[in-house]
Amino acid sequence: MTNEVLPKQPTYYEEVQRKGYSRRDFVRFASMMTAFIGLEQSAIGQVTTALETKPRLPVIWLHFQECTCCSESFIRSSHPIVADILLDKISLDYTETLMAASGFQAEEALHNTMTKYKGQYILCVEGSVPLAADGVYCMIGGKTSLQILEEAAEGAAAIIAWGSCASNGCVQSAKPNPTKATPIHKIIKNKPIIKVPGCPPIGEVMAGVIVHYLTFGRIPELDKLGRPKAFYSKRVHDTCYRRPFYDAGLFVESFDDANAKKGYCLYKVGCKGPSTYNACGVMKWNNGTSFPIQSGHPCIGCSEENFWDNGRFYERGSSFAGFGIEADADTFGKVALGVTTAALVGHAVATNIGKSKFIKEHQQEGKESEHELKS
Repeated sequence: MTNEVLPKQPTYYEEVQRKGYSRRDFVRFASMMTAFIGLEQSAIGQVTTALETKPRLPVIWLHFQECTCCSESFIRSSHPIVADILLDKISLDYTETLMAASGFQAEEALHNTMTKYKGQYILCVEGSVPLAADGVYCMIGGKTSLQILEEAAEGAAAIIAWGSCASNGCVQSAKPNPTKATPIHKIIKNKPIIKVPGCPPIGEVMAGVIVHYLTFGRIPELDKLGRPKAFYSKRVHDTCYRRPFYDAGLFVESFDDANAKKGYCLYKVGCKGPSTYNACGVMKWNNGTSFPIQSGHPCIGCSEENFWDNGRFYERGSSFAGFGIEADADTFGKVALGVTTAALVGHAVATNIGKSKFIKEHQQEGKESEHELKS
């Protein structure tokens, strides 16, 4: 046992002040995070108080088989406090990509955090873990990623699987999966795990997960796949601005055709929006500027499991079982157009019937009036 006094961790607000941000910037950040994690406006005060009073969460951020796009997304968040405060402080614990230390110093930082803050730190994992050939496909400091993960997970309060690589294996686990790339939840079974899939996830989504845990001291509500419901409860299809064109049966048939220039639905050129759950269409990227569909590219379903093996990216799915009227876009498109045509025809028929009746009534009135005059 040791009587070593742990260093006092600064609060997030103290770090905001130290970095030169104003109180207004801080409150704006707290308000933004409150909205992002799906809380009512009345909860802004609770989030603000948590950021003002609670000490910074010790975080270990591991990198395995991945391209680092999750970290890239996080540090390019639209709000500077996300990266400048959350990630800057994280780097003082351990993250291979961003920390200044290397070699023995980096390993010492990792083990110091694991020892001093056992049971308190958050373990963030970016990338899948290769299990083939005794894990030699990804090694750091002479240890396999599996060994590193198991050691770091032992003392973690919770684990966040950043991105599709850590959440579902992503491209590394695509057939034939030569390295036997494995997502985190299939290895660690005794810790709460939050999956934040996407290739990469949106930076504000990543910040929102950390802020939720900081505010309430527990992981957010998850869906059946282990993803935060605040960000993965709706399909991209449901929040897409092109949805009205889908409902009207108006589709892009090929890239750069006339329909593409009109902004019609991209389903027939491979859009996986109807089967993908994510907040892309609401939160967007680059300070809310755009997202792939808005840029003219179909959704590839990167936040769903096995998306690399779920058919070709630029070929449409033949059907979406269980989605009612969306069962088949071709049929639905024809039906939608047919209903529109039928409605127009019906309106015309009804109008003509009304006109005919009106004419007959007036003709009858004219005959009666003529008969009265003759009488």
